[in-house]
Amino acid sequence: MRYLSTRGGIQPIPFKDAVMMGLATDGGLLLPESYPRITPEQLNAWRRLSYPEVAFEIISRFVDDIPPADLKGVIDRSYATFTHPEVTPVVRENGVYILELFHGLTLAFKDVALQFLGNMFEYILAERGQNLNIVGATSGDTGSAAIHGVRGKKGINIFILHPHGKTSPVQALQMTTVTDANVHNIAIRGTFDDCQDMVKALFNDLEFKEKYALGAVNSINWARVLAQVVYYVYAWLRVTEAGEAPVSFSVPTGNFGDIFAGYVAKRMGLPIEKLLLATNENNILTRFVNQGDYSLAGVVSTLSPSMDIQVASNFERYLFHLFGEDPVRVRAAFAELKAEGRITFSSEEMAQVRRDFCSASVDQEQTLDTIGSFYKETGYLLDPHTAVGVRAALEQLPGDSLRVCLATAHPAKFGEAVEKATGTPAPVPPAIAALEGLPTRCKVMDADLAAVREFIVATIG
Repeated sequence: MRYLSTRGGIQPIPFKDAVMMGLATDGGLLLPESYPRITPEQLNAWRRLSYPEVAFEIISRFVDDIPPADLKGVIDRSYATFTHPEVTPVVRENGVYILELFHGLTLAFKDVALQFLGNMFEYILAERGQNLNIVGATSGDTGSAAIHGVRGKKGINIFILHPHGKTSPVQALQMTTVTDANVHNIAIRGTFDDCQDMVKALFNDLEFKEKYALGAVNSINWARVLAQVVYYVYAWLRVTEAGEAPVSFSVPTGNFGDIFAGYVAKRMGLPIEKLLLATNENNILTRFVNQGDYSLAGVVSTLSPSMDIQVASNFERYLFHLFGEDPVRVRAAFAELKAEGRITFSSEEMAQVRRDFCSASVDQEQTLDTIGSFYKETGYLLDPHTAVGVRAALEQLPGDSLRVCLATAHPAKFGEAVEKATGTPAPVPPAIAALEGLPTRCKVMDADLAAVREFIVATIG
């Protein structure tokens, strides 16, 4: 399997190089040349497989430069850290299925991909005798999951930028209480988009990237998207009994990576009826799907901070396919976005978008109402992000369909919102309770690219 850039500036490269590069040398995102197909017969044969076994079946189809036994070892190590034997179990509540993606080390869906990516980095670096300096931006959960994926690993430093004071208290503690020598937290006085813009700028400085061996851990790294494809397949296997029953997925999203993984699964042949893109007030993606309006607006702080994003990085991957794999059209679209603050689409393109996705925006009042009413009716607690997806599913997807809502975080990570909605504190798991009182380490900085660059250089030494 070879990988190419959405902007057309590189020749196809193998999987291991795609993992280590993260971002293509032309600033584009990496995608496989083609998607392997899954047949109905193969799907039915996987019904009794464990999560790591399903992961191997999916991931191995995209990897031809790692021996199967080694790849299996990386996968098995990655999911041995999860507290539930199914890794991503599915439960049924109030007419919807909840795909619980929060049984990893940091109680968020990012663990599913970042445990795999961290182990993959370690495997490739050991093979090549190299070092890596990971630089990433987070709106909340990516940072802690990335940190826990590589903390203490030989040959790796990690620098994570997050918006100062704009993550939940638990998210902040999960990052800043990790004081391993190779972990460096940077709190930026600004928004997530400020953090993400600076990370992209560092990677687009090819001389700096090469000199300091930068690696990407954000969802711009294809290996993360690939790992997320697995739980769509696993969930489909758990909620269907036989045959090719179509399933709809409701995905709370801000950066488009999680729902793009579902789009990949559908292209591979997984019977998906609808991909419902659920947003909060930062609804550029909903405006795009429903109105054809992809125009920038200010970021609003909400109860679901991991979705407080305007510029969705992985959206470029989808546009590459929407534009017929034409990198010239992709480059033109992002030039238009930079110059005019919007991207315009043809009527034919928008018709295709609406075949691929449906979308709904859920505001904070509706989010709180959903957490409260769902708990009252079922006794099941939703975190604010998952509540956005559940509300959208209940309103937008037919009640007689198979509806799977992705539960992206444990409710205790957003305890204040949960208690406000239900009047009941979210049960605090041991992994969170243990954070209180621990020493922290974090560098607070302005949204100044030069200063961030200098900090990274000085730290690496």
